[in-house]
Amino acid sequence: MKSTILLLAICASAHASVWSEHFSFEKIPNPPGTDPQVGAMDMMKDGRIAVAFHRGEVMFYDPSDSSWSLFASGLQEPLGMLVDEDGSILVMQRAELTRLKDTDGDGSADEYQTVFDGFGMSGNYHEFAYGPARDAEGNLFIVLGVASNGAPMAKEIRGEFSEIGEVDREGMTSGATWGKNKGKAGRMYARVNWRGWVLKISPDGSKMEPYASGFRSPNGIGFDAAGRLLITDNQGDWRPTSPLYDVKKGGFYGHPASLVWKKDWDGRFPLKVPVKELDALQQPAAGLFPQGELANSPTWPVVVPKGALPDGMTGQTLIGEMNQPTLVRVLDDEVDGVFQTALMPIFSGSPLGKGNNRIVFGKDGSMYVGKTALSWAGDNGIARVKWDGKPFLSLDAMKAVPGGFVLKFSQALDPETLEKISVASHTYEYRSNYGSPKKDEKAMEVKKTKLSADGKVLALDLGELREGYLHFVDMTELKSASGGALLGDKAWYQVIKTPK
Repeated sequence: MKSTILLLAICASAHASVWSEHFSFEKIPNPPGTDPQVGAMDMMKDGRIAVAFHRGEVMFYDPSDSSWSLFASGLQEPLGMLVDEDGSILVMQRAELTRLKDTDGDGSADEYQTVFDGFGMSGNYHEFAYGPARDAEGNLFIVLGVASNGAPMAKEIRGEFSEIGEVDREGMTSGATWGKNKGKAGRMYARVNWRGWVLKISPDGSKMEPYASGFRSPNGIGFDAAGRLLITDNQGDWRPTSPLYDVKKGGFYGHPASLVWKKDWDGRFPLKVPVKELDALQQPAAGLFPQGELANSPTWPVVVPKGALPDGMTGQTLIGEMNQPTLVRVLDDEVDGVFQTALMPIFSGSPLGKGNNRIVFGKDGSMYVGKTALSWAGDNGIARVKWDGKPFLSLDAMKAVPGGFVLKFSQALDPETLEKISVASHTYEYRSNYGSPKKDEKAMEVKKTKLSADGKVLALDLGELREGYLHFVDMTELKSASGGALLGDKAWYQVIKTPK
């Protein structure tokens, strides 16, 4: 047993040293006297990094002299931030979307303006709020988490209360009887308005449109380089594993609690609707994070700017991850108009560490990763990751083709290592239980490999792709023609639609 642990430690150390050959990893000094749990980040025009901390401070970090300055305080659990053109900062608090302004130019916010607060709050500890993300027309999008039956509602609520459910309002707010009522309430519930929904808000905050439903604990919202609204959610009830969604207007994304707020909902208690009926209503995930392998708690999506990573990654989406010491890359694909993705780790085994909650890129291409732990596995503070500009072997694109995949790499491959690629597939069961084991696992024979003349494009002939299944491609043994290691050696492609 000791020898096995030692071998794993040596392998992990070797992998970390490979990452460290191309990236520097450093911890930014924490601001004195502040609980350094990062809830939100963005970059100011002048290159300072705006950071919102869990206890409610908004501070600026200046990379030029490693200094911190306080901009605002007293916010409640900020979990999203957007710096505006005029230098004001939009912050998503638990209770509202707030604009922070420095009107007298002294470096501190003196105006805290409510932009939007038109959603319900039950007082439940799990009702987090995330965003904003801005579309090309300037509209703002926020997404609201649902409550947990780990606790009841408060006696006093904000907004509407839904009577749809097996427990009345008195039963939902009584701590004395919650033990017998919590099972009837559902593991996660949405008894006040718009919990579990994406809301579209006009640029000035004056108008709101309920946009999409079905979310549980969506700790990540943002637009990708193509203008798609991407949202991550966390494994749990009605979540077999953590998903990545390409969110469209009117879509339902799997967690039924929010359906009570659907305009044309028929009045049934969603948790009692047959699973097959709910499954038929939901939109499929564009990508899946296999639990415990790629990610446990995916977080915020950001777009890679030019120069921050090798050119093949420019414009791709990166996603944070709380419980695994990694970030996640998104490789986009489209089959007959259907957006589907391969998800793969980046920095796995590196010195990056856990708790990777928020990401922002600095003007020099440095990646600042804000961390949090709270009561979960994680870390705190901010890590700075910087690429040294030197090329390395990476998978830059993955496309589904009839009967298999085509993989594009940044460098020529060693053809002698191709036979060591393996592929497997599985699915999950959509159900009310917390998570799901893998279902219908199958090792898929790699019938043939074909390498392009330049050695950078690899075709995998599998004979078939399984529609609705997650396909795992293990490239651990691949090497470049010059013997270099593949940085990011696993990929999970969700086949929503098979190419014809």
